[in-house]
Amino acid sequence: MAGVGRRFERAVGTVFDAELPSSPGRPQYVAPLPTWLEDIALRLAWPIAIVNLVGTVFGFWYYAGRPLNVEAPLLEGQLGAAPLPAWPVVPDSPMATLLIALSLLAWRLDLQANWLHVLAFFGCLKLGLWTPFVQLFVNGPEGIATWLYVFLITSHLAMVLEAFVIHRYAEFTLSAIGVATVWYGFNDLVDYFWPVLDGPHHTVLRAEPYVDGAYDHAVLAHDLAAAAAVVLTISAIVLALGTYRSQA
Repeated sequence: MAGVGRRFERAVGTVFDAELPSSPGRPQYVAPLPTWLEDIALRLAWPIAIVNLVGTVFGFWYYAGRPLNVEAPLLEGQLGAAPLPAWPVVPDSPMATLLIALSLLAWRLDLQANWLHVLAFFGCLKLGLWTPFVQLFVNGPEGIATWLYVFLITSHLAMVLEAFVIHRYAEFTLSAIGVATVWYGFNDLVDYFWPVLDGPHHTVLRAEPYVDGAYDHAVLAHDLAAAAAVVLTISAIVLALGTYRSQA
């Protein structure tokens, strides 16, 4: 498989030529992807960044209730129901795809942005695993189009692969890890435990019943989603610190 993968990487390199950062030989638990796959992703940094920007637009469209016409209200759905100051903590997956797109662009433009790279690592790892878990084991396929259900699962799993490419070009500093820990820890806090503004800040769960004009959070689905978010934030911290230690 490695030989086939390397030949494919060389073929990609004939079209997308780029000077690649060397593979540092990190422990497999922080760098689980084969080097040839990392190299392909790095060669395709520009197209991957564009795909993620398109995904960001789609994600905000999804959170805005998918308005299909230009008649008012243009903004519906969860973003339409949330106050403007809460917007940064509502569309978590679109924010993660935006971060990885900006991270790849910053690397290709030779910009120093370690905090951005580590935020992208946290976001892609956490949301890339949280969404498939929730769709498969909390929400289930009911109440959503089959194509969208499959797309949500597969596209988010691809975000996990993106997360494990970042170590090749980024320096995981303690200050950057601290920024990402504070941001995603704050997200978990206001999403599930202390909603400081009106409306649910976490992604609305189809498994949560809508009663008397509000979602009922006193259900197992909410607890499972919250537990998964917290565990994945902690996992991202552990893996980021493992990457930091492997740089020494």
